Amino acid sequence: MIASQGDRLVVKGHHVGEPDRDCEILEVHSDDGGPPYMVRWSDDGHEGLFFPGSDAAIEHFPAPKAAPARKR
Repeated sequence: MIASQGDRLVVKGHHVGEPDRDCEILEVHSDDGGPPYMVRWSDDGHEGLFFPGSDAAIEHFPAPKAAPARKR
């Protein structure tokens, strides 16, 4: 599992009818993009260090592009 700051991590519900949980990855604590991750959970805003299991998936978002230089 490889992630970057700003990606979204989704943990699937474990029981029928249980909603998925998701969080924003705030920090990646390894050089290769692997866990653990400092995250902020969307449902309650709690921040903490998270080691995702096999029930989790990363949603990658492209890095923002730099604005074109303005001509003077």
